[in-house]
Amino acid sequence: MRTIDSAAIEAFLKGHLKRGRGTSEKIESAVKRMLSDVRSKGDRALISYTERFDGVRLTLSNIRIREVEIKKACRHTDKGIVDTIRLSAKRIRDFHKRQKERSWFFKDNKSILGQMIRPIQRAGIYVPGGKASYPSTVLMNAIPAQVAGVEEIAMCVPAPGGEINPYVLAAADILGLKEIYRVGGAQAIGAMAYGTETIKKVDKIVGPGNIYVATAKRMVFGAVDIDMIAGPSEILIIADDSADASFIASDLLSQAEHDEMAASILITSSSRLSEEVLKELRRQLKTLKRRDIAQKAIRDNGAIILTRDLDEAVDIANRIAPEHLEVMTKKPMALLRKIKNAGAIFLGPWTPEPLGDYVAGPNHTLPTGGTARFSSPLGVYDFIKRSSVLQFDRADFDALSDAVIKLSDVEGLEAHGNSIRIRRGRA
Repeated sequence: MRTIDSAAIEAFLKGHLKRGRGTSEKIESAVKRMLSDVRSKGDRALISYTERFDGVRLTLSNIRIREVEIKKACRHTDKGIVDTIRLSAKRIRDFHKRQKERSWFFKDNKSILGQMIRPIQRAGIYVPGGKASYPSTVLMNAIPAQVAGVEEIAMCVPAPGGEINPYVLAAADILGLKEIYRVGGAQAIGAMAYGTETIKKVDKIVGPGNIYVATAKRMVFGAVDIDMIAGPSEILIIADDSADASFIASDLLSQAEHDEMAASILITSSSRLSEEVLKELRRQLKTLKRRDIAQKAIRDNGAIILTRDLDEAVDIANRIAPEHLEVMTKKPMALLRKIKNAGAIFLGPWTPEPLGDYVAGPNHTLPTGGTARFSSPLGVYDFIKRSSVLQFDRADFDALSDAVIKLSDVEGLEAHGNSIRIRRGRA
């Protein structure tokens, strides 16, 4: 892990903010071809690509996972873990209920103006498979949609070698999700975006995935909505002398173990703390099962930035706009008002990032790659539409008609003005 002082910060930021961006022409071309195949060939393309990439020979009758299969998989789960999934689901639902919006109206003289809130009709959830399986992804993506009132939720999850993690299916069962397909990769994104004989087109696709999935989501945007283009995971910790080095090291590694492109950064004004954290990182790395992944991430994308004070630390953090921001200082709340850009903010030594990943309640689907400058965590608001509502009576119409005619004339839109003039001619 590099240690960076004030003189080298600009060079570091320039490189860091480009991390994980861009897609190779080879991947772009492959994904474009896959999406085209799914759009034109439907289920036949899904069957072909699933056999090619997952080693599973699907038939038209088993693309969709039957409810009896879900129940059977759930019988092979540990009750204690399933109870934990239930606890997590309850906390996530309780948090997201507070995000619900309501339609509103007001009277302007005798006219009525307002905004009507309606959920989207159908959402598609992508849950990664392969190296790891994530029941928490099911919860974090489906629960906000359910709270919003989405009537139909389809879930796609790859089944490498024919196997799907039983806890992923248990999470779906707990939430009452019944429309689940054993399809993954870019082909699953294409199926949800365009529809096939078996999978009905959705209105919005959410959920993380590999570079092929992310590229596919970007390409289908416009045909459907998407949540975001997720990049490599990242954590940034602001700490002072009061922080525990072992806590910091463990939290940095909690993100580094995700993948080799993950970024783990500590910003501190304490050189003593930076040295202790480096020692802790070396010690804790030795015990990790995913040591090779975490070690490469720490080496290639990790950094300790030494600043003059906490104000400079916050300024740098705001420029990076991290996915996860931990504040381990004597008075973390004092820094909160200065933080402008972060996906999720974890205050104090007893609020580690993994708490937010699983059971705290706020959503763990967060903006990455500096996009926290302009975007937010996944939430109920991602699954609703807002429609403006207008109703004028004759008197209020007359009061504003001159203004409409003048502005339409300025813009050269004659028919707009005529729409007003014709009504004004009626007694």
